[in-house]
Amino acid sequence: MSGHSKWSTIKRAKAVTDQRRGNLFTKLSNNITIAAKQGGGDPDMNFKLRLAMDKAKAANMPNDNIERAVKRGTGELKDMVLEEIVYEGFGPSGLALIIITTTDNKNRTASSVRATLTKYDGNLGNSGSVMWMFDQKGVIRILKEHIKNKDEFELNIIDHGAEDIEEEEEGFTVTCQVAEFKKLKDYIESQAIPMESAEIELVPKDKVVVTDEKIKNKMEKIFEELEENDDVSNYYTNADI
Repeated sequence: MSGHSKWSTIKRAKAVTDQRRGNLFTKLSNNITIAAKQGGGDPDMNFKLRLAMDKAKAANMPNDNIERAVKRGTGELKDMVLEEIVYEGFGPSGLALIIITTTDNKNRTASSVRATLTKYDGNLGNSGSVMWMFDQKGVIRILKEHIKNKDEFELNIIDHGAEDIEEEEEGFTVTCQVAEFKKLKDYIESQAIPMESAEIELVPKDKVVVTDEKIKNKMEKIFEELEENDDVSNYYTNADI
């Protein structure tokens, strides 16, 4: 997600309990399947697939699960047909939300997403209603402890395509144009710098700072339900809470 603390989401994913591990693996598997369906099953030729597989491996997802997800995407396994559906909508006070889903049942997914938003004073919007508020960017997050020389690090990654570097409490958030993302990620890997996350994200052009505690609470409830929904692979917001 973008617009509120992605770092906290990463921490929650790493500390996932056994009870929720199945939910996480389902989401990761679905992302791999969609990537393979869209661009083929070779991660060397399909960068989106490589990213999805890297994320699954970072979560200690078994290789057998990864291989099955790829085969499902390429059509070698026909146990279910998945498709990616993007929902645009609003939280309380008109805060923008983009919800990426992967599903084998559109009616079920639309109903659950709509119910979550409605419960907390939000609503689904039409296609294009909020997408214009976001830019697609490559986003890499790195913990501060992995950067020994900040100035040298910043100069080097700018040379390799970084567009913006934001220093936050937990670490550095590096953004770049999508066309530069593979080059930048490969460079950081070549320097043996661990990355907390590396994804193509929808980044809000302008963040909306939320100070009302009731609105904050409702947005957090929306985030929690989306994270628990197996059909939701990712979501983005312009809310800064």
